[in-house]
Amino acid sequence: MATERFEMRIDSDLLDRLDQWRQGEDDTPSRAEAVRRLIEAGLAHDNKGRAPHLSDGEKLIAMMLAKLIKKTDVEVETNVDLVEKVIVGGHYWALGWEMPGIFHGHVDKQSRVRFVVDVLDMWSFIEEGFEKLGKVDRKRLATEAAPFGEHVQFPGFDGNNESEHLSIACFLIDDLQRFSRFRHRDLNSHFPTLEGYGRMFQIFEPIRKMLIGRGLSVDELVSILNSRHT
Repeated sequence: MATERFEMRIDSDLLDRLDQWRQGEDDTPSRAEAVRRLIEAGLAHDNKGRAPHLSDGEKLIAMMLAKLIKKTDVEVETNVDLVEKVIVGGHYWALGWEMPGIFHGHVDKQSRVRFVVDVLDMWSFIEEGFEKLGKVDRKRLATEAAPFGEHVQFPGFDGNNESEHLSIACFLIDDLQRFSRFRHRDLNSHFPTLEGYGRMFQIFEPIRKMLIGRGLSVDELVSILNSRHT
């Protein structure tokens, strides 16, 4: 796809808001990339807000199902009459009001999914490596990687400020049955984790490529855990 260069000027307050937004993204995009993403998001929503949109084919299917449900007296939780009126009148915003659990407008960001998968993978190796250490190495880890080297366990994500990351992790573990070692745990860390995990993964990633047939050494664990510090 061909691209074109253009310049724009914005005031300092808007620039500060742009910087705050991009710093909240897991990959901290450049200003130019941040502007591109925001423009795409804005154009996608246009002036329609978060109202659901149905194609003509989807409208037809919904109306046929509504008629079928009424004719067969099948019990459903959905208000079929309301759905018909929404489609006929074009009141799609009403679906978000009446069924927020379905029409919530949220979609997981792929960058966040990748980040969560990387974090879960990293912590799987960290916990496995820790479990294989002998007493001497565990004592060394507790000393050299204090305070993180004594009780080495994945703390999860902050339920207040990292709720999307926590939701993705729980879905991967509980619903997709991945990373089974973390199942049945409380993964709400109750404290911010993203920056620390980001620093840890920068250390872990090049090591990960060499972990064929072996686990993390005590030296590697010390290096990774210590990187959680600012």
